[in-house]
Amino acid sequence: MKPTHVFTSILLVIASTSCIQDEALNVEAAIDGCSGANIQLLNINEISREIDIYVFDGANTAAQELNFELPEGASIVPDKKEAGDNPPYYDFSTQTQRNFTVTSEDGNNHSTYTLNMYKIKLPLEYSFENLREINPYHILYITDINGIMQWASGNPGYKLCGMAKSAEDYPTVQTSGGKEGKCITLTTRSTGSFGSMTKMPIAAGNLFVGSFDATSAVIAPLQATQFGFTFTRKPIRMTGYYKYKAGDVFTDKAGQVVSGKTDTGDIYAVLYEAPTSDFSLDGDLFTPGNEKAQHIVALARIEKTIETDQWTPFNLPFEPQNGKTIDEDGLKNGKYKLAVVFSSSIRGAYFEGAVGSQLQIDEVKIECEEEN
Repeated sequence: MKPTHVFTSILLVIASTSCIQDEALNVEAAIDGCSGANIQLLNINEISREIDIYVFDGANTAAQELNFELPEGASIVPDKKEAGDNPPYYDFSTQTQRNFTVTSEDGNNHSTYTLNMYKIKLPLEYSFENLREINPYHILYITDINGIMQWASGNPGYKLCGMAKSAEDYPTVQTSGGKEGKCITLTTRSTGSFGSMTKMPIAAGNLFVGSFDATSAVIAPLQATQFGFTFTRKPIRMTGYYKYKAGDVFTDKAGQVVSGKTDTGDIYAVLYEAPTSDFSLDGDLFTPGNEKAQHIVALARIEKTIETDQWTPFNLPFEPQNGKTIDEDGLKNGKYKLAVVFSSSIRGAYFEGAVGSQLQIDEVKIECEEEN
C-alpha cells in the first residue's frame, strides 16, 4: 500500500473513532414534562422529584393517559404495576400516589419520581396561610382545606439567576402581618448579571392559579406561565385586600431608565373557554391580537393599584368579554377554566417595571351564582 493510502486510512480510522465518541449514550435520567387527556394542571418539583397531576373532578383515573417527556433514549416504568396499566395509560384508581423510575439511555443512571394524582374542584377562598415548602423558595397550598393544590409562581425561574441567598430573597414569599394571619408578598427584584445577559433585567413577584415551566423560562418566558384550572361555576366578582408600594426607578426590557413612569401592580381573574383539557392562557394574555385571548369569556381586573400601606379592599366584577356568554352544558362538562393572577409589576411579564415594587395580597374570594 502506498504511504498516501496508509495515511488516508489512518485519518479515516481517527475520524470514525471521533464520531463514535461524539455519539456517546445519553446519561440523563429525568422527567422533563408530561401530558395527557384530562390533565388540567401539572407541577414538577425537580428538587424533591415529585410531580402533582390535577385532573377534572369527574375524570376516570383508572386509565389516565401519561405521555412522559424524557431525555433522549431514556425509559420509564412504574415501580409497581397496577392491573389497569397499559402504557401510556396508567391506573391510579386505587393508588393515587405511585413511583416511576427513569433510566438513562446508557443504563447507568436512575431517578425515581413520585406521582400524585388529584381529582379536585377549584376552591373559592384564598388566605395564603399554609406553606407546602420553604426551601429553596416558598410554595403555598392553594387551599387550606385539604392542602392538595399549590399556587404557581415564577420563583423556579428566578432561581436560575442565582441572586437569592435565602427563601425571603425570592420575588414571591409568604409573610406575616396579613389582613388576617399570613399574607402573600410579591416583590419585583433584579436578576443581576444573568438578567443583563438574557435581556431579562427584572423578575416581578407573581402568584397565579396554573403552572410554571422553568425549562422554558429563558427561551420562551411568556409561554412558561400557564394560567387557569377547570371551573364549573359562574363567577360574579373577586374580592380581597391589598397593599402596594411602587419601586423608585422604572426600567424597560433593556434595563434603561424610563423617566416619568411609575410602576403599578396587577390583580385579575379571567374565565375562559378551554377547547381541550391541556389548553391554557399564558403570560402573553393582554398583547393586542393574541389569538388565545379570543377565548376569554369574562374578566375581573383592578383598574390600578394605588400606593397604600393600609389593607385596602378591592371588589372586581366579572365583565363579559368578546361578546361571549357562558354555555350551561359546557360549564357542567368542564369546558371552562378560571385563572387568578397577582403581580407586583403590571408589565413584569415583559421585564418592564421597578425593582422594589411590592404588592401584598390577602383574604381573596371568588363569589359565584348559586348552583341549581
